[in-house]
Amino acid sequence: MKNYFVTILVLFCCFYEFHGADLPSFELSTDGFTLIVGESEEIRLSLNSPVTRAVTFNFETDRDEIITLNPKSFTVLPSVPVTNQTIKVETHKAGKVEVDGHATPVEIIDDFNLFFRIVVANSRPLIIISSVVGWIYFVAWSVSFYPQVWLNFKRKSVVGLSFDFLALNIVGHTLYAVFNSSLYFIKYFQDEYFVRFPHGLNPVELNDVFFSIHASVLTFLTICQCFYYESGTQRVSKISWSIIGIFTITALVIIILCSIGNLHWLDFLYTCSYIKLAVTLTKYVPQAFLNYKRKSTVGWSIENILLDFTGGILSMLQMIFNSYNYNDWASIFGDPTKFGLGLFSVLFDIVFIVQHYVLYKDARHQKNNDNNTTEVENTEVTIEPEDKEKENI
Repeated sequence: MKNYFVTILVLFCCFYEFHGADLPSFELSTDGFTLIVGESEEIRLSLNSPVTRAVTFNFETDRDEIITLNPKSFTVLPSVPVTNQTIKVETHKAGKVEVDGHATPVEIIDDFNLFFRIVVANSRPLIIISSVVGWIYFVAWSVSFYPQVWLNFKRKSVVGLSFDFLALNIVGHTLYAVFNSSLYFIKYFQDEYFVRFPHGLNPVELNDVFFSIHASVLTFLTICQCFYYESGTQRVSKISWSIIGIFTITALVIIILCSIGNLHWLDFLYTCSYIKLAVTLTKYVPQAFLNYKRKSTVGWSIENILLDFTGGILSMLQMIFNSYNYNDWASIFGDPTKFGLGLFSVLFDIVFIVQHYVLYKDARHQKNNDNNTTEVENTEVTIEPEDKEKENI
């Protein structure tokens, strides 16, 4: 019995030594920063209390040709009361580097969060230019929803606007808003994301949330106009309903799998983003076909297309700027999804521009002439006395 209590006491002491209130922890002065080629910076590692045994810290980079760490390894002795170790970062070429740290023995300090990122750019002015370009295309894309709403209000008609385009668009923007809002505001999804990508950064920023919610609201407003204004014989086609049905069934299946624990709820959010990508690849086709079938773009706002085209061009231009500045061409050629979707949208914008200004411009001019004729017909004509005499003669 006595030996039993002794054993319990020893185990308790060991647990207190390694996991008690005095267990040392570390803190890095930053989790990363951006430098220009040739610049250097220092990162400070601090321990909040002395260690009970000697601890060795080692730092490794995934791209040694971009930066040099000095020192890459150091040892903290138990005789040192409080430690502040400085690590100097020297840059050599543009690129993005992740630095992983390891502490041994691991039972003294948990090194799970011992990492930082370094971004090395070729040019600081190009960073500013890229940021400005990013805000311009963000504004262009956000404003691009208003011309169609205004055109519908002015005409009191939505004839010429594809209902298939609107149906697919509201699905895409709504699911994109769900993805962005959940990852930005809800801690549960953020925790799941960082468990899956422990060294990752939250891919959603506040402007992403604003854009997706704003796009959903404006698209919904445009759909409401379709119920109020003249719409002719336009309807959502069976093909579009079938596509939306496939998206709905897919989302429901993922929700069920998440509910029974076969998938994580983060997978549902990614499913929403994948559906948004699929919508982007299909939503322009119905409007282009409707213009072709009517041989006219009347009712389809060209200002919307010009703003969307501007945003798409600037978006791809920003990607090219960043790829050069950070020597990260893999973001375009290694993972071409984002660039490809931007290019796909721009190509369809060019199709709409050609339809409006080249192929069906006569139909647009004819529509304007018809409006002028109607105005003349509805105008009262006053006959002066001299005119009456001439008429009698």
